[in-house]
Amino acid sequence: MDSENDVLSKEYFKMMTDMIVLCVTLALSLLFWVISLTMSAVAGNLQPVSPWRWLFSILVPLTLTSRALKRRSLDRSGALGALLVGFVLTMANLSFFSALLAFFVTSSKLTRWGAEKKKKIDAEYKEGGQRNWVQVFCNGGVPTELALLYMIEAGPGEIPVDFGKQYSASWMCLSLLGALACSAGDTWASEVGPVLSQSQPRLITTWKEVPAGTNGGVTLVGLAASFLGGAAVGVAYFAMQLLTVGDLHLADPQWPIVLYGGVAGLLGSMLDSFLGAHMQYSGFDSSIGKVVSYESATTWRICGKPIMDNNAVNLFSSVLIALFLPGMAWGLWPR
Repeated sequence: MDSENDVLSKEYFKMMTDMIVLCVTLALSLLFWVISLTMSAVAGNLQPVSPWRWLFSILVPLTLTSRALKRRSLDRSGALGALLVGFVLTMANLSFFSALLAFFVTSSKLTRWGAEKKKKIDAEYKEGGQRNWVQVFCNGGVPTELALLYMIEAGPGEIPVDFGKQYSASWMCLSLLGALACSAGDTWASEVGPVLSQSQPRLITTWKEVPAGTNGGVTLVGLAASFLGGAAVGVAYFAMQLLTVGDLHLADPQWPIVLYGGVAGLLGSMLDSFLGAHMQYSGFDSSIGKVVSYESATTWRICGKPIMDNNAVNLFSSVLIALFLPGMAWGLWPR
């Protein structure tokens, strides 16, 4: 009898908690809507944001990060960071949100996939790939800053990529997509390559064979996976464009978004490997039979110097892709 009462109490408590969260979310969305109306009235040239957009931008990231926290894809600090990133990107543009969602969901699934094989290779492997706030912001910090700049330039809302009509906003859209696709490509390469590749990785700077897990080591399977990872983010972005942007036929073609995502994923992964080969120390520790990132008496150096860690390399790669790849796209985009 007591156990049944305990179960009922827990269910009641969970229901009340969900109701409180929903009420707080509704109150916050209405508060932000009132603030946006006030700012619009004062500035005179700003469009107020719909309360439904405020609600969606708070409720959906909150639901997703709560689920990720329960599934141990994020720790508490990572969940708070992801909530901020998700809110800003969702508020700015639903295509940003769909691209972020594609990156996060696929990366989380692939991190868990082939766990037994990855444990034998990676000395720092974490069960479930739980991410903290540093990892969240190294992957999501650049897109968040670009989303804020996009809102300053064009305001919250969805627009097509069209350099002729909205040059700056289109550039920011492709910069943000490139940064997310770069992160997705690197993650897909590092998670798929070690599991599926039948060949030994080769160091991207010398093309010599290196042990699996070496920073800067690449395989053909991993490179193909990086292109597919970036393309998956591009597909999510393009699909949301089709669903939310009106008069899309009047703008420049949008299908290159998918190809752009794939190229960003591939180039980002290769850039990440190149930086890792030079700026991350990789050594083979004979005492555990794995590649490690520290020097010791039982470790022999493979490549790199201890200048950056993996998070810094990821951040630097996404910054470079976000800065330079939209310029290439501008010159090659069909009109």
